[in-house]
Amino acid sequence: MTIDMKDDHLVSVAQLAEFIKLGNTAKFKSTSNKKETYEWVDVTLGKFRYHFLPKKDKGTVKQYVTMMTGYSEGAVDKLIAKKKKCGCIVQKERTQNSFTRFYGPHEVSLLAEVSNVTLNQNGRALKEMCMGMYTEYGDVRFEKLAKISVSHLYNLKKTRMYESKSLYYTKTNPVQRDIGIRKKPEPFGKPGYVRVDSVHQGDLDKEKGVYHINLVDEVTQAEYVGCVEGISEYFLLPLLQELLESFPFVIFEFHSDNGSEYINHRVAELLNRMNIDQTKSRSRHSEDNALAEGKNGAIIRKYMGYTHIPKEHAGKINIFYFEHLNPYLNYHRFCGFATDYIDARGKVKKKYEIYMTPIQKLLSLSECEQYLREGVTRETLLMKTKRMTHFEAAQIVFVERQKLFREINSKL
Repeated sequence: MTIDMKDDHLVSVAQLAEFIKLGNTAKFKSTSNKKETYEWVDVTLGKFRYHFLPKKDKGTVKQYVTMMTGYSEGAVDKLIAKKKKCGCIVQKERTQNSFTRFYGPHEVSLLAEVSNVTLNQNGRALKEMCMGMYTEYGDVRFEKLAKISVSHLYNLKKTRMYESKSLYYTKTNPVQRDIGIRKKPEPFGKPGYVRVDSVHQGDLDKEKGVYHINLVDEVTQAEYVGCVEGISEYFLLPLLQELLESFPFVIFEFHSDNGSEYINHRVAELLNRMNIDQTKSRSRHSEDNALAEGKNGAIIRKYMGYTHIPKEHAGKINIFYFEHLNPYLNYHRFCGFATDYIDARGKVKKKYEIYMTPIQKLLSLSECEQYLREGVTRETLLMKTKRMTHFEAAQIVFVERQKLFREINSKL
């Protein structure tokens, strides 16, 4: 701020008050010179002995400074506080550290040239080439680039200079697959809307463990589990077909997360042959596949644990699943089914008051016969349920599980 008029004639607070009423600021010219503004405020506060004035007079002086500088009240308050604390008002010097740029335009241009002639190799390969050019061939142009880290190399790749000289700079395109419909499963009370998820049994010494494939029906909670050595199509496709055909009712929809083991053309072809619609979870909607995730913990992890199981045992585990665990899960294990209640605030609350086996839930549906597969009847399902009691089925699964783990542990 440059002050073109002399305000030496203003020597009392009363004169300042009269001056403020007139609003005469025409001879004050504002500029961006903060140093001169601070000096004027410092002199003005000292001339009127601001800190020794009564409260009312302080307000007049403050109003005068605010009007003349164009500063806000908050900014003027800070200057007054600085005057009281330090005795003077000076512009704060810039104290930010400035670092010398180590990799300059020459290094960035050289890096772009190396990237171009190597057809945009990865960062580690470019670093090794730059280091070899200096240490093995003595090319002094690469002296600085020989010391660069891979992470900082990628930082240089983001600069405008690199982008202007690189022939291969492209942004990564998001993966887009037209397989499956991205939506939440909506069965509307009909069985046949299956959710699927994979559970890995851990790695040990870079050796993969077995994979459990878990299929759960949305409405009845009918659940069929299988086990494979790997999740490639060679192992997965035959098991998926066998599991889908194990359900006693017709399957209408197959829902999974966005993993490539299910979102691929081979699985899509299998589902198309079986007249099953394929859907996948929406982004940032983890609840879309929550039922399968919950069953992973309640069934897979509870029966198979978390420790590593070598993949050569996948066949034995699969036999245990199909001969013992799957019949128990569907005909003898009780599941909780939620009932929705609306509270006083209009929120939906779920209460698990009904417990049935999946087959009991299926048979309780209105006109359930319309959903059953060809050759499956209400009588055949009831007959399988009566073959043994729920307790006997649980005992058999318990004993067979112990046999299975004794055999697995004996070969570890």
